[in-house]
Formats: sequence, C-alpha cells, structure tokens
Amino acid sequence: MRILGVHAGHDAAAALVVDGEVVADAAEERFQRVKHAQGIPFHAIGWCLEDAKCPALELDAVAIVDGVDEVVQVLDPGVVPLRHPPFDLRRFAVGRQTEVVHVEHHVAHAASAYLTSGFAGRTLVVTCDGVGDDVSISLWRGDEGVLTPLASLDASASLGWFYEAVTEALGWWSWDGAGRTMGLAAYGDPERAAGALDTFCPHFEAGELRRGVPELGRRSGVAFQGQEHIHFELAHAIRLQLARCGREHLAAEAQRLLETELQALVLPWLEREGTRQLACAGGVFLNVKLNQSLWETAGLAAQHIYPNSGDAGLAVGAALYAHHQHAPSAPNRRLRNMRLGPEHPPALLRERLELCGVTYDEVDDPAETAARLLARGGILGWFQGRMESGPRALGGRSILMSPTDPKAKDTLNARVKFREGFRPFCPSMTAEARERYLPGSRPEPFMVTSFPVAEDRRNRIPAVVHVDGTARPQTVEREIDPLYWRLIDLLGRETGEPVVLNTSFNVRGEPIANDPLDAIRCFYSGGMDHLMLGPFLVSKDGARG
Repeated sequence: MRILGVHAGHDAAAALVVDGEVVADAAEERFQRVKHAQGIPFHAIGWCLEDAKCPALELDAVAIVDGVDEVVQVLDPGVVPLRHPPFDLRRFAVGRQTEVVHVEHHVAHAASAYLTSGFAGRTLVVTCDGVGDDVSISLWRGDEGVLTPLASLDASASLGWFYEAVTEALGWWSWDGAGRTMGLAAYGDPERAAGALDTFCPHFEAGELRRGVPELGRRSGVAFQGQEHIHFELAHAIRLQLARCGREHLAAEAQRLLETELQALVLPWLEREGTRQLACAGGVFLNVKLNQSLWETAGLAAQHIYPNSGDAGLAVGAALYAHHQHAPSAPNRRLRNMRLGPEHPPALLRERLELCGVTYDEVDDPAETAARLLARGGILGWFQGRMESGPRALGGRSILMSPTDPKAKDTLNARVKFREGFRPFCPSMTAEARERYLPGSRPEPFMVTSFPVAEDRRNRIPAVVHVDGTARPQTVEREIDPLYWRLIDLLGRETGEPVVLNTSFNVRGEPIANDPLDAIRCFYSGGMDHLMLGPFLVSKDGARG
C-alpha cells in the first residue's frame, strides 16, 4: 500500500509510506533553497515518487495536512474536478482508485510521534506547537497501534507561541530563532528575570490549564523573501522587559517557564495513564533542554521525540496515520534512520565537480582520509549518502571538526556558520562510547535531547560541551551508518576521543545542502578547509592537513 503524505503550509514537505514504512521524506526548502519554504511542495512530491519509482497513478492514497484545496488542484482534474493550476507548475495525475484524505494537524503530529516509536503497551503521546487547526497542545493514549484522544487545548494554552513571542522580542525571526533563545538561555540566570514573563505564559496545574493567555492568538504575518514572518502583539510588552532584565536572563526565564509548565501538564497525565512511556512531536519538542527536563523529572522508562517534530514532519505523520486507518493491526515500527532524502551517485558527483571546474582527488577510503584531516585540525564538509530529513545533520550533510580544540566552537561560528558566538555545536559519538561521556543517558541517534556530560570528560571534548555542562548528542550505531561510524572510530584512534563535532552543512539563513552544487557553493563561501563529496576530496590551497 503506497501513501503520499503532503504538508503545504509553513515548512512544506512530502513523504512516501509503503506498507507502513517511511521510504522517502524531504522538505521543499531543500529544493527551493528558501528556508522554511511554504506552499505546495512540488519538488518534494516529485522527488518522493521518482525515488521510490512509484508513479502517482499507482498511489493508493494522498494524505494532506494543510493546504488541502491547493494540493488537490495539482492532482488529476478527472479525479478531482477543481480549477487547474498554471501550466508552468507540475501536476501529478493520480489514479481513480487514489483516495484523497485530510488529516488534522495535531493528528498528524501525534501519528509521527507514536507510529515511529516502536513502543508496545500504553504510551502517553503529547503534541505541542504554536497552533494548527486551532489546537496548540493535544494529548493522546497510544496503545496497540491505536491513538485515542485525551485532551486538546486551543491557542490560549500555546506554550509554543509564548516561546516564539519571546524570541521575536529578542529580535529574532520567531519561526526560526527559537533555538537561539534556547542557546542563549544557558548564559542567563532566570532569577534575575523572575516574574517578568508570568502574565505572558500559560499556566498549568495538575495536568490542566489553569490560566490561558488569549492574547497569544493575536498575531499577524508578513510575507518576506518567500517566507512568512509572524508578529505577536505580546512581543511589544515582552520587549519592554529587556531593559530591566537583560537578554540572556529573559531567555533563561522563558526556558524555565517552558520546562516548568509542560512538566505540570505532562507528568500528571503519565500518572493518570499509568505509563512511563512518552512519545512527543510538534515544534516545541525541538527544544532539547525541554526534552532533557522531561527525561530527568518524569521517571520515564522510554522517551521518543520524533526527530522531524516541526511542521515538516507532518507529511510523514499524515501518511502513517492514513496507513494505520487502513491497516490498524500494522506493526508500530521503531524509527531507526532519518536518512530518507536524495542520494547522488559518484558519477553525478564527479560531473558536478567538473562542471564547476574544481580540482579534486578520488580517495580509496573516505572515512580514513577524513579522520586524518580532522585529527590535524581541519574543518571538513562531509557529503555522503542520503540526505537527512528534519533539521539535524546526522552524518549525511555535515560540517565536521575535532571536538578536542577549545577554540573550535568560536572558529566555526565565526569562519563557517557566520552566526552568534554563543551558539553551541553537537557531538556525534559511537554508540559504544555513550556511557563514557553521558552517564545516565539513553541511546540518542537523532540529536533531540541534551544530557549532562561527565565532568572528567568535559575538558577532553570542550568544543561540544555547552556552557551549562550539557551536550546534544548523536549516538551512531555501526550497523545503521557504517561509514560515519568508522570515521568517528578512526578519529578516536587518532585523538583518544571517539567523538566528532557535527553541525549542519549550511551557513546561517540557508537550508541544509541537498544537491552537490549546494555543497560546493557552501564550501567555497566559508572557511572550510576540505570537502569530502562521496569519494572525492576537494581541498583549498594552504588548507590544514
């Protein structure tokens, strides 16, 4: 059974599920090169169908989250007799057997969380974002593959909009800058902003909303450079607190409130449901410090955060939900890999390099060569295999550096990423090394939760330890990603630390590299020393290593 999932709103995306397994998933931004691209994901739809060799005519269903009317327009007008799109836009002629279904926003989020968890037995499923289909937070019981709704809250309860309003008040794009707010928070003291945000934040007690903030729903949007920028009326009042509190302290208080209030909602529901299994999705759960706080306070036996938990993950959720509606006894498969995007064969990589007139060498062992260059202090672009879906680089489209250099964070932020110096970087480590660096943690293959770093290890990998002593890891399993695992293992033999600093292959304001041309352009526009494009090595004159 072949089901295409489509999300045509902010962070537009498409995904293909075949017999309950996600086989392709990509955000439209990676093709358009416009971050958080919205509208019909023409490129992503086309790529998913082509990659899986699945003509649109053979689809059993198309599951659509947002933008239903717009998406239907590009389907076969003989099946869905609506007005035609312009001829310069691609159409997808589905068959007469193809069912077109609408999946509500938070239903799709819940399905993406639960139906990729692999959990058996009762599970509490929580979704939390700004707002979608008039819902900001929903809670569900997941059991035997079935999702049962427990509670649903409107925009007045939106912890997502609260955090985004603070982000706007700090001067950042609310739909893209929340990670900056989280990073800055570690440098602040929430007590120095005590009470400054209380009236702007929804308040929860004993699993229930006690005080909503209706003003969170008062917002407007401005289209700018192909993206939508949201303005919150509350941001004016929040901004007045900056002079009194200071940026880092206000960010710290926003982070404290987010963690405290969501704990007050989620922990009682875990007790009511009699479970210690938690699955989550929605953009708020991209906040790794929040996920850490739930792991540490809820006494969880198992926690699963869908890695692509923002709106780009709705396409997967919609398709999985539609599949389970048709096949309710289908297994709940544990997500093992987010490398679900485009891949480019060596012949095409060579063609791109020669098209750009780039001098390159073909190497026999990319992992060994990369480890040697990194051990000598080089900054390496790593473009291998399938692109990741979701916002995290996981060893497919990554910029790498040895984490043992205390200056590496500042160097990367200034020379390569062109962003604020307080922004942290993440470690990829072999799964076997996890307990050595992160005692008391759990396997974390997708960089969605932070954990405290062992004190005796912090000064050995200083470039990936945040100012609060935590790190947001990716634990790499040999059988899932043997090439990347081998690179890290070989680097460990050189440096004594089987860990590599890993950040996404892009510069600030751009999507992660998709096509090899994206990688080549990014490589030459910043301070990387080397580029490993499949088996091909490109080095700048005078590069280290």
